[in-house]
Amino acid sequence: MDRVSAFDEPLKKLLGGATAKVMAEHLDLHTVGDLLHHYPRRYEERGRLTALTELPLDEHVTVVAQVADARIMMFNNGRGKRLEVTLTDGSGRLQLVFFGHGVHKPHKELLPGRRAMFAGKVSVFNRKMQLAHPTYQLLDARHDDDPADVTEAVDAFAGQLLPIYPACKQLDSWRIAKAVDTVLPSAQEAVDPLPPALREGRGFVPLPEALLRIHRPHTKADIAAARDRLRWDEAFVLQVALARRRYADTQLPAVARRPVSGGLLDAFDAKLPFTLTEGQQKVTGEIFGDLATEHPMHRLLQGEVGSGKTMVALRAMLTVVDAGGQAAMLAPTEVLAQQHHRSVTEMMGELAEGGMLGGSDLGTKVVLLTGSMGTAARRQALLDLVTGEAGIVIGTHALIEDKVQFHDLGLVVVDEQHRFGVEQRDALRSKGKQPPHLLVMTATPIPRTVAMTVFGDLETSVLDQLPAGRSPIASHVVPAKDKPHFLSRAWERVREEVENGHQAYVVCPRIGDDADEAGKKKGKKKAAPEDDAEKRPPLAVLDIAEQLAEGPLAGLRVEVLHGRMPPDDKDDVMRRFAAGQADVLVATTVIEVGVNVPNATAMVIMDADRFGVSQLHQLRGRVGRGSAPGLCLLVSEAHEASPARARLSAVAATLDGFELSRIDLEQRREGDVLGQAQSGVRSSLRVLSVIDDEEVIEAAREEAVRVVADDPGLERLPELRTALDALLDKDREEYLDKG
Repeated sequence: MDRVSAFDEPLKKLLGGATAKVMAEHLDLHTVGDLLHHYPRRYEERGRLTALTELPLDEHVTVVAQVADARIMMFNNGRGKRLEVTLTDGSGRLQLVFFGHGVHKPHKELLPGRRAMFAGKVSVFNRKMQLAHPTYQLLDARHDDDPADVTEAVDAFAGQLLPIYPACKQLDSWRIAKAVDTVLPSAQEAVDPLPPALREGRGFVPLPEALLRIHRPHTKADIAAARDRLRWDEAFVLQVALARRRYADTQLPAVARRPVSGGLLDAFDAKLPFTLTEGQQKVTGEIFGDLATEHPMHRLLQGEVGSGKTMVALRAMLTVVDAGGQAAMLAPTEVLAQQHHRSVTEMMGELAEGGMLGGSDLGTKVVLLTGSMGTAARRQALLDLVTGEAGIVIGTHALIEDKVQFHDLGLVVVDEQHRFGVEQRDALRSKGKQPPHLLVMTATPIPRTVAMTVFGDLETSVLDQLPAGRSPIASHVVPAKDKPHFLSRAWERVREEVENGHQAYVVCPRIGDDADEAGKKKGKKKAAPEDDAEKRPPLAVLDIAEQLAEGPLAGLRVEVLHGRMPPDDKDDVMRRFAAGQADVLVATTVIEVGVNVPNATAMVIMDADRFGVSQLHQLRGRVGRGSAPGLCLLVSEAHEASPARARLSAVAATLDGFELSRIDLEQRREGDVLGQAQSGVRSSLRVLSVIDDEEVIEAAREEAVRVVADDPGLERLPELRTALDALLDKDREEYLDKG
């Protein structure tokens, strides 16, 4: 058997069909390697030796005692079996109980008169202390003659660390531990991915030893050494995959798009009514530097809500147009694509009317392409793209369709990256004659370590400075259940804002009609029953709009906006709201990103506890976009002491998106973060925490870059290549390739 095949052995062969089936279906464990990498989540100590008269309730104890009697009891009309064993140590008595198939072995071994060590958690049944299904070890006759032998055996037994595994209803931890015992000898055949010099230089134990220590530690130091090693492996192998991706990108050809003096960009800059922030200038320099190289830019631009990412992206697009190429911006929704198109054409003015009457000689055409456009407009847009007449196109996934051809695609800007599948981004990138440059934007700030792990194949630029003229936003939690008068006051505040010439948003989690029923059921399933508020369906746009128009906001112009409206209707509502023809917009999260109405100063978020931290921060960023201060009211019926209220208080307490994303991540852990963006990895991280292990990730990234620069094909490191193959099968490799 070669070294790899032991880890690839199906569990069915070693554990039997029934156990293997449960492991595959409920724990996603299929091979010996999968099970060996299914690490204990914590360890129990059996505890010190305890006299039977001093047993503490609900604690793990170890006792040495003699079996006084043992009897099998039948129940459930003879279908169930229970073994009851009474112990004595001369000072007191204790009952043990075993059920089901677990009765056979102890029934044979725990005969009256036998002495043994027993370990388990103390509970009470029928007012008697008992241990259910305890672990035990018989003491043979020789121990009776030598108390020192007994003491030694007890210390070894009582001090043992018992691994507690992530389990499921169908398979509990002790049965997983038994299965691990069966496959543990295969750990000796683990292929060690670390180059020997790196492993020795950092003082790590070899991989086979780390696997043995994490599953069957003798001491807490064993656990620490094993975790250090396995944590490093997770960070390092992933960073090598990403470093190879970055290296491969530097080998691809791309057309350099250098700024041209006296062109479209200069004309645009000349008409800007403000100066760029220091942050915008710095990030622009990084992007322009990438565009000027002859391999494709791969850059992530992340920044605070309203930090001016669109301005930075537009200037990059204008640079590419100046250099003879075309730029495409991909937006996740039609509302956002239309909003981007509107704001880009407004910012550019006559420069967006190239070739049109009244347009500038330096100008270019800026076209919109969405799935719901009329045939004639769509045909014209496609023609403008293929002839090169349109230098900039903004659209939804309609841009990806086969019919869409570009004259010379030089830059792809993807807005809100996490809303797009890799295949979609790849389909757009493949429309260039050579790979186009790629700029990915996200308005959800990501802690640096997460960016290094999830987007490690992208260079990262951060905009953390708000442009001049952006106003502060005050946020408050409105406890609607405890203090209903606070909610009444919230609606009065909305009225006051409107009376002062401003506008307001009201956001609800649900649309609210019959077609919403399925979503309602889904929502119920997900919701944590933290309080009574979770027992009712989330509040709905259509219901709340009606209640407000007839009640607290009667007389104001109240409009609704949600995702199921026809695209033209959505655009019409947004246009009218932006033009000040509506006072209050009651909407779903369709307004979450990109919507820019400077006159909107207030936002009331209903059932705010139903939204995630980052989502609330995104929504809040829709107000305070002009010169007047913003107000965000987070309405919730959640109990004051609940985690949901703690989340809302955190949002109300800070406007720092990076701080909030860290809080969000600490609550959700990495699983969600690494989900779609990280599906190039076999599963979520097991030992590595992207929040807590910043130094490990950073060091692993540096080592990975060094290793790949020295040996891009890993020719001299076959073990590392094997580990990469295990991490990335063909589909996953392509996933990273498409980035």
